[in-house]
This record gives sequence, structure tokens and C-alpha cells, in this order.
Amino acid sequence: MTKRLSIALAQLNARVGDLAANADAILAARASQPDADLVATPELSLVGYPPEDLVLKPALVEAAAASLERLRAVTEDGGPALLVGLPWRAEGRLHNAAALLDGGKLSISLKHNLPNYGPFDEARVFVSGPLPGPMAFRGARLGVPICEDVWFPDVPECLAETGAELLLVPNGSPYEMGKVDKRLSVAVARVGETGLPMAWLNRMGGQDELVFDGSSFVMNADRGIVVQLPDWEERTVLTHWTRPTFSGHFSCEPGPRAVLDEDPADIWHAMIIGLRDYVNRNGFPGVVLGLSGGIDSAVTAAVAVDALGADRVWCVMLPSPYTADLSLEEAAETAKRLGCRLDTIPIGPAMGAFETMLADSFKGRGADTAEENIQSRIRGLTLMALSNKFGPMLLTTGNKSEMSVGYATIYGDMAGGYSVLKDVYKTTVFKLARWRNAHRPRLALAGSEGPQGIVIPERTITRPPSAELRADQRDDDSLPPYDLLDRILIGLVENDQSAAELAAQDIDPALIARIERLLHLAEYKRRQAPPGVKISHRNFGRDRRYPITHGFRTA
Repeated sequence: MTKRLSIALAQLNARVGDLAANADAILAARASQPDADLVATPELSLVGYPPEDLVLKPALVEAAAASLERLRAVTEDGGPALLVGLPWRAEGRLHNAAALLDGGKLSISLKHNLPNYGPFDEARVFVSGPLPGPMAFRGARLGVPICEDVWFPDVPECLAETGAELLLVPNGSPYEMGKVDKRLSVAVARVGETGLPMAWLNRMGGQDELVFDGSSFVMNADRGIVVQLPDWEERTVLTHWTRPTFSGHFSCEPGPRAVLDEDPADIWHAMIIGLRDYVNRNGFPGVVLGLSGGIDSAVTAAVAVDALGADRVWCVMLPSPYTADLSLEEAAETAKRLGCRLDTIPIGPAMGAFETMLADSFKGRGADTAEENIQSRIRGLTLMALSNKFGPMLLTTGNKSEMSVGYATIYGDMAGGYSVLKDVYKTTVFKLARWRNAHRPRLALAGSEGPQGIVIPERTITRPPSAELRADQRDDDSLPPYDLLDRILIGLVENDQSAAELAAQDIDPALIARIERLLHLAEYKRRQAPPGVKISHRNFGRDRRYPITHGFRTA
């Protein structure tokens, strides 16, 4: 038995499938902590999280085993042990596992509770392990519940009853608004039930539509937080654990206490990390986007500059005969403030060509949304041509409010490789713009980010939103005011409320019925939308998976 343990918590940003780089990062964390007894890493740290169906490839599982053998051999030097996450095949079944490597020896703990909701499909690819017991380690007994295992009482209770002396929890817990408080509530419940202290170790970084904030922490048996790792940063912190007697429970000594982001700084940083990792890890030299003079494209451009640097962001203004002079001025001012390139490519000639080309087919029909959508598709085609010719990934600039009701043109402004605002309602876009004008994000790329102060012109924020696809067009010609629209959408999308429940909040039942109808009709568009970082409790695609064809309505 031992009275002291030193455990390094390595909050890493693993890349899915890049086993060599992930193993190198784990070894670098170990090398940085020579005084640690153990260096712990997050869930599936060797292969990255979530691996989805990639983990079903036998070659990946074999490569993970080979990488684990490389790490095991390193621990033969008698230095810090390693706790590593990986897919593990036992008796022909594939498990989500944590491997403890110490002195060249290997022991395995298997995940029992497999999440199968929202963004998680682990029951699709893994088999549940038995209720685990503690792992013996240098005179201590470590309980290692893996992520979902700690969200329910059964695994921690089993570990406590079988002699665990502390809970070390490797996590792949993705960000969403309010998630930090949810994790703390879970930790308080499990610590209270077991009487054991807990180290909650989460990964960070972006993976397709998910982003992980880190925010790892240590909670003692009195349910007080004594160590807090930062959000949105890789960080390895050495924690020191003691117990008064050989038979008592461990307690962690107070350590660093990072201050975590509050709303809406957390959303902005989530968008930065999500976009940065998506662009860099997919090998794009930068991004290109249409800068319209409106708030959505301005916020998208600002996030892109903060994430990648101004020299990797290419903005293009694509005016039509309906584009106001104010839009031209605001786009130019935004690009100037952000320090990024702005080109102007008028789409009038292409509009004329389509008008001539379709004249016979459209004969006898007045102009309507078909002509409006042609303009949007000309813009999408032009931006994709620039992307194809020069290599930057095309960003779309639509927000969640628009995508909810189909106020977007498929193969037009929806065309692109990534959507920064996909899970951000319009009212939040306004809040983000004002926050960014008052703050320079701490995670902005040093030396290349937008300037301190106003980067989104005030007129861009205050002017009435418009798609500018016809003369004097405004969004509120077709949609209710965004504060009202978002109230309805949050009820329908985030909270699964019925029309009757929303009507009880003094909202016009006819309007609710109309918005619900638009929400369902737009499902086919959303299925073809680019990925974008998950921000809310219920994003489109990962969390909310509705059939395209159905006849159910609550109004």
C-alpha cells in the first residue's frame, strides 16, 4: 500500500486514426512529467474519439494493438506508467477499453455503459464489458470508469464496493452550451454516492461536427473542486494525492484552478477550435467565403480569421443589381478591419446569361423564387470555382434559424465544405457579434487574428437582415422577427414541445403551425447541408434525426 500518488492528467487533442501521432503525443506528455507515477490520457486517446465505423476495420484495431505495444515497451524503463484508451478485442468482441501500462506490464478495464443517443453510436461498434473492478497500481486501487460509466451510478458503485480508492475517469465528452455544469452535477452525485474523490479527464479539440472543450477537473470526497484544467487548450497537469493512513481514501492536494469561459465566449472558442482542426486536419490551405455585408457572413469571417489567421481567409463580394451600396460598403469595411483579402465579382453577367438561356422555358411565368434562387446558385457556383481552382475550402454562412425553416438555397448559399454557424440561432449571432467587438478571443491565432476592438461594423449588426435577391427585400417579409422565430424554434427543436405547449406561451397558434410546417419541409435540405460544429443541446444531424418523409404535425 502507498500513502502518496502523483498522477499527471494529460488533456490531449488526439486525431482520429492517426495512431503514430497520437502515440507520440502520449509519450511527449509522459516525458514532460518525469516525477509522475502515472500519466493518464482521455478516452480512446490512441485512436481518437469518436472513431465511428472506422473502428470496425480490423486493420485499425491491429494498428492500435501495435501502438499499445510500443507504449508498453517504453514503460519498461520504470518511469511513469500510462493509462491509454483504445479499442480492444477480447474473445472476439470489440470493446472500448482503458489500458494501464506499468513496468512493461499490461492490465485492461472495459467500458460497461455504451452511449447510444445524440452524437453517440457506441452500441453500434462496441460490446459492453462487465461491471469492472479496480485496477491495482503501485499499492493503490484505481477505479477507472470510462466516460459514460460515470453518468450512471452502477459502475462507480461497483468500483467502490470492490475496493477502489479513487475514481480516474477518461472522457470523450463533447461540448455543448451548459455542458460544464452538467458534468459537475454528475461528478457531485457520483462522489457523494461513493465517498471517493474523482479526476475527470476530458479530451479537447475538433472532430468533424463535434468539438471537445477539455475542462478536466479533480473533485475531492467533500465535493470541492481542487484542480481545474483550462478549456480549449491541451494541457498536462501533475496532481498530488495523499491519504492519512494506508487503509484510507485518497485526497488530492489543491493545484491549478483555470477560469473557464462563460457564455458567449465559450461558443466563440468552440467555433474557433472546430473550424481550425477541421481545416488543418483535412489539409486545406485556407478558406473562402462570400462576404455579403450582412451579419452572418461577417461573424463567419471573423471566426475564420481568429481560427486560421487573416492570410488564410479569402472573402468574395458577389453583388447583383439588387445589392445595396450599403452592403458593398459594409463588406469592404469588415474585410479591412479583419485584415483579410476581399475580391468583388459581380454576378450580373451570369444572371443575364441564365435569363436568356431559360427565356423560352420560363415564358408566361412571372419572376419568383426560381429567379431568386438562381442568383444564390450563381454565387455558390462562383465560390466553388474559386475553391476548386485555388484550393481553399468554401465556408457557408447560414445560421440555424434559417436552416430550420429552409430559408436557404440548396446548391446555392448552402454549397460548401463547412458551416461555422450551422448550430447557432440568429439571436445568438447578434450576441456573438457584439461580444467579439468587445473582446479579442484568447485562442485567436497569435499575430494573425483580427484587431482588438470593433471588427464587425455597427451598421452590419443593426441593419435589417436581407437576402437581397429582389428589390427592397427583407427577411421579415417572409419570416417573423428573429427573437420570436427563435423562441418557437427552440421550443420545437431543442425542447420537443408541441404546438399547444408553445401556444400557451402567448404565441399565435397559426404562426406556430406555419413554422412547424416549414421545419419539417426543410428536412431534405438539411440532409444535404455541410457539417458544422455542435453548439446546442440538439443540433441538426448528430442529435436530431428526423425522417424526410412523414405526415405528423402537432398543429
